[in-house]
Amino acid sequence: MPERIRRTLIGRGGVQGLDDAEHQHRKQMFMSLMTPERIGELAETVLHWMRAYSRNWAAMDRVKLGDELPEILTRAACAWSGIALEEREVETRTRQLTAMFSYAGSVGPKHWWSRLARKRTERWIGDLVVRVRAGELTAPESSAMHVISFHNDLQGRHLSPTVAAVEILNILRPIVAVSVYLQFLAHALHMHPPGIPSDTSAGARHREAFVQEVRRYYPFFPAVAAVVRESFEWKGYRFAKGRRVMLDLYGTNRDRRTWDAPGEFRPERFDGIQPRPFAFVPQGGGDHDLGHRCAGEWICIELMKAAMGFLTEEIAYDVPEQDLRIEMRRLPAVPRSGFVIQNVSRA
Repeated sequence: MPERIRRTLIGRGGVQGLDDAEHQHRKQMFMSLMTPERIGELAETVLHWMRAYSRNWAAMDRVKLGDELPEILTRAACAWSGIALEEREVETRTRQLTAMFSYAGSVGPKHWWSRLARKRTERWIGDLVVRVRAGELTAPESSAMHVISFHNDLQGRHLSPTVAAVEILNILRPIVAVSVYLQFLAHALHMHPPGIPSDTSAGARHREAFVQEVRRYYPFFPAVAAVVRESFEWKGYRFAKGRRVMLDLYGTNRDRRTWDAPGEFRPERFDGIQPRPFAFVPQGGGDHDLGHRCAGEWICIELMKAAMGFLTEEIAYDVPEQDLRIEMRRLPAVPRSGFVIQNVSRA
């Protein structure tokens, strides 16, 4: 990725910048964390905090989900990853983790704040790694903090505390970034209200299809980048060694050669259908184990499904008049209003 993105969004030395055997070895470290049981635990933790926050929402005149969701996900991500987050830290860590993806494409003061946020969080997590290795802190063996702290590279050595911090942030930051997808989800529920089948199995399929269509239809980051390692030609196009190329994620998910009426929101297109790995690429293309497709994709899907259940079955709310246009010039794109709700109550 371009240097300004590495300095904010992904950091230096992480799995995204590796290839071949080194990449596959590091990627398996992440994949070991993505068991259905562990992902289910994270979804339950997110729901716990959504329920806790919703009790306060009932007393608020207006609730801006764009502000509330990152804090909920910061709490859940840290707890799930084996990091004991003190109450006084919550606001600061939320702002820092959010800045790394919210301002990654910015210029000027916001970009510098994003870089500063990364430096501070890497220092914070790196110190925790050192203390875990020394036995001063404990983390569950199945947690990201423990797994990454004690991971050995291909030479049998632990990652440096700085690189380990980058990789732990590659767990925390994407989980908090799901807050953007949850804003899209709330937007879609309002703009395209689903009819939820009463049958449990049919309802689960419908929820999965709705979530997948949100991921296809709405923008997040528009593209990912790579550098050509060996010159080659593909379909008449010459790719020269050393040239930076970009994969258009948003455009691929709306390509008329693959998708029927791609500009329309149609959850039914995913009903019982598994899309091809290079046709549906909201979080990268190809294989999770062997390629650079995001290891946390299943986390994103499960958290969206859990949030959909919460928003449609556990609480009731009104959506007041606001600017619901998606800010396409922003990276990541979000509803301009941050998606505001009011009159929140238990359903």
